[in-house]
Amino acid sequence: MEFVIRGEQKIAAREYDVVVCGGGTGGVIAAVAAARGGARTAVIESKGYVGGIAAEGGCGLHSSYNLWKAFPGVEKRQVVRGIPEEFIQRLTQAGGASGHNETIMRFDYDSDTLCVDVEIYKYIALQMLREEGVDVLLNTMAVDVVMDGENVNCVITESHQGCEAVKAKVFIDATGYGDLCARAGASYTEPNDYMVANSMGIAGINIDKYYSFLKDNGALIEYGRGPRSGRTNQIIRVDGDWSIISPELDQQVKGLGMHTVTTTLHDDYLMFIKLNFQMPASPTNRDALAEAEYELRDRQQKALKLLKNTIPGASDAFISRSGPCIAIRRARCISCEYDLSNEEIINATHFDDDVFSYGFHDWAPMFQIKGGKTYGFPYRAMVVKGLANLFATGMMVTSDKNAHMSTRNTISCMAQGQAAGTAAALCVQKEIKNIRDLKYGILHDALKQGNVWFDAEVSYRQ
Repeated sequence: MEFVIRGEQKIAAREYDVVVCGGGTGGVIAAVAAARGGARTAVIESKGYVGGIAAEGGCGLHSSYNLWKAFPGVEKRQVVRGIPEEFIQRLTQAGGASGHNETIMRFDYDSDTLCVDVEIYKYIALQMLREEGVDVLLNTMAVDVVMDGENVNCVITESHQGCEAVKAKVFIDATGYGDLCARAGASYTEPNDYMVANSMGIAGINIDKYYSFLKDNGALIEYGRGPRSGRTNQIIRVDGDWSIISPELDQQVKGLGMHTVTTTLHDDYLMFIKLNFQMPASPTNRDALAEAEYELRDRQQKALKLLKNTIPGASDAFISRSGPCIAIRRARCISCEYDLSNEEIINATHFDDDVFSYGFHDWAPMFQIKGGKTYGFPYRAMVVKGLANLFATGMMVTSDKNAHMSTRNTISCMAQGQAAGTAAALCVQKEIKNIRDLKYGILHDALKQGNVWFDAEVSYRQ
């Protein structure tokens, strides 16, 4: 490889209290929380919109509640509230979400299903940031950092207007890839233990016909009802086991890495059909990622053909949207002061520095939080080892893949965002130089004031 030497540059700088790198699912909530805590806040996002995985690669939002339906006699509780629930309510009122609806049939996996319109999601997320006075630096890449000992001094950005330095007292890495942490010198691994994905929206397919197709073939395993195209009690989520229909069809589906679950808020439109691919290298590898981008778009075309030939009345279906780029489930795994284990999660363990309670596992029913209870996510699990003013949130924390299948979920990322944003603002307000020195009692009280719900059975350290 050839190298060039880049000379010293004089770079224009702007300064904030809190900077969030990544305007995705959790980053939006983190920025809102920090701004509400009185911090002058900016969010840096490489795309021209915010919303991240929830607006690109997911299949709706769910898991705000405990898994009550799988455990007879267990009380139904909404365990994630606060800013995430406020966002969901605003999204629902704007016609961009179905609201909370109970899952039918496959309730041992999740008791709650919530479908979203991805375009309205992007709009409401951006609207909330603007209302809170957050500077939203869109179409901007965070490409490097300047360090001052164990402190991140500033992030170096590149945009169409050139290079700029963005300084802050506290930083939150919500990039998904862990780019900020890596550039700051944090310790990390790259497990490459998940498939990457791209999802597409398909117009011209009726979800009622898809539901009937699965049901008539004895292959229906899950569905949900809610509002659709202005009517209530409509099918909005469906999943099936295609191996029951035909071994040949099942082989095609698996060969494409196609998820058969889909959601919608509109007639004759499936909002999410997800295609998956196992990369031979970590998603941080640019060239391997480029090959994967092509592979997934090729799979989308083949999946569309399969659906057109299989689902009744779908012969004129077409791809109406796709993710702008690959969606990942994990790239770098950042070393934090605490690493949750799967045993702690399924055994409903709480800690003396919980920042929220959670009750969902993406590998249920193989793993469930016992008794329909919750586990606690500790503050330490977001504090990056060896660095004084940097939080890591979302899919870049939790090394054990089994445990990660809970903590990486979108609602968990949102809750982590509120916790990190609130803590960052408190550190600025109280002039705390090392985020480890923030007294938990102060953080707990601030989160409670922000309507974060904590399991009442747990006695917290003040």
